[in-house]
Amino acid sequence: MTTAAENRPHNTLTTEDVTMNETAIRAVVEEVLSKLGKPTKPAASPAAGAKASPNGIPVKSGPVSSGSAIPGARSTGNYGVFQNVDDAVAAANDAFVQLKKKTIADRSKILGLVKTMCEQQAEELGRAEFEETKIGRLDHKIEKLKIIKLVPGTEFLKSNTYSGDHGLTIEEYAPFGVIGAITPVTHSLPTLAGNIVNMVAAGNTMVVNPHPSGARIACEGVRRFNKAFADAIGIENIVTIIEKPTIESADQIFQHRGVRMLCVTGGPAVARAALGARKKAVVAGPGNPPVVVDESADLAHAARCIVSGAAYDNNLLCIGEKEVFAVQSIFDSLMDEMGRAKGFRLNAQQVEALTKLAFAPPPKPGDHWVLNRDFIGRDATYLAQQIGLTVPKDTQLLYGETDVNNPYVSEEQMMPFVPFVRAKDANHAIELAHEYEHGYRHTAIIHSRNVRNMTIMGRLMDTTLFVKNGPSMAGLGLGGEGYLSFSVATPTGEGVTNPLTFCRVRRCSLVDELRVV
Repeated sequence: MTTAAENRPHNTLTTEDVTMNETAIRAVVEEVLSKLGKPTKPAASPAAGAKASPNGIPVKSGPVSSGSAIPGARSTGNYGVFQNVDDAVAAANDAFVQLKKKTIADRSKILGLVKTMCEQQAEELGRAEFEETKIGRLDHKIEKLKIIKLVPGTEFLKSNTYSGDHGLTIEEYAPFGVIGAITPVTHSLPTLAGNIVNMVAAGNTMVVNPHPSGARIACEGVRRFNKAFADAIGIENIVTIIEKPTIESADQIFQHRGVRMLCVTGGPAVARAALGARKKAVVAGPGNPPVVVDESADLAHAARCIVSGAAYDNNLLCIGEKEVFAVQSIFDSLMDEMGRAKGFRLNAQQVEALTKLAFAPPPKPGDHWVLNRDFIGRDATYLAQQIGLTVPKDTQLLYGETDVNNPYVSEEQMMPFVPFVRAKDANHAIELAHEYEHGYRHTAIIHSRNVRNMTIMGRLMDTTLFVKNGPSMAGLGLGGEGYLSFSVATPTGEGVTNPLTFCRVRRCSLVDELRVV
């Protein structure tokens, strides 16, 4: 193994070499570089020597950043877009120092810019994301940017006051500092924009490691946002981003001393890595949201909701309906209603053919089925074509009857096919839903007019989101009450994130004074 010293560039100075203050270090570095007659040597691209990891994120061997970049020898970035983690974190920290001096009104101005730009540029940016990631639906990529205006901001920052015989105490919500954020390929720019609204409302700045397959649109968004921020309040790097992200750069952010908190919206591997970091982490975990339909449900309404939720962005949403457990007495009627709601029913042979193409058997007993990633987020018409089937162009969703052994039931598949499983009665359907949600405690849906069945399922599932008689998106304030966020923290317990998720609570007490009544 090589040591850190052996890997260090020859013209780099550290506190191990000399002891001097920051100003002196900067002067020495500038003098050395001027004598060499060349600028600071840029860091190697994070993508160099990369190889694929099991979760689809490139992995590159090499030393992990110590988080100790030399001041004065770092890149200034391109409106927040950086080539390495040290420079990105340093710039975000500088921006945080400046932001602390600004008012809450200035933060609100930033949030207003993000929301306005997302709405006004939704078609251009949504199309760019769709063309880069090649998953989901263009109309929903555009819509997800337009609804960023529904993400809460500084209005959530309410102070708590306690007044009594012994004076006055006030609790206020303070920022953490630089937050390290991981964004997914499924909603690259919408997640980033929503996180900006939540995190900057709380007074934080950000360093972002986007999913590699959605990095280009994420970087473009950061450039546009930062330019607008600089013009509006004079701070450029409120959000910084790694241009060529890898799992290594994600880990550098997790371990960096300049990052005070983490927020991860991504796959299981990166979520586990974040939970292993030695700092506060808000983590969105896996889900496999089940739907229960009992004999009391409005079947036409239930079918429309299932299609609306499961077909949204071709079922890329983590909250989307993944499998349905319907009671025997209404099963066939529900299947008919699904067809009237622009679903297309596959017969048993067609379901079997699609399943064989969509999944490979587990590598060993107890493992997950292996998902065909070429099917993720593709249109229902595309899936049908793969089994030699032509369906109407306006088909939103494929569906068909299966038993519980079909991997579409047990796996968190992100494609517009939903399996329907017969249950003996409502209790049996709820038990199956509980089993195949796998204890993720993410999202569950029921269609019922029976309040007792709703109560039994809600208590048993214990999920972060529990939607009754609506599409899954209603749990995020889209057709239901509440506010929107694209980060739903299930394993760490914060739930649907908001500005207070990214705050520290500070208490200030004045003893025996300012009690004026």
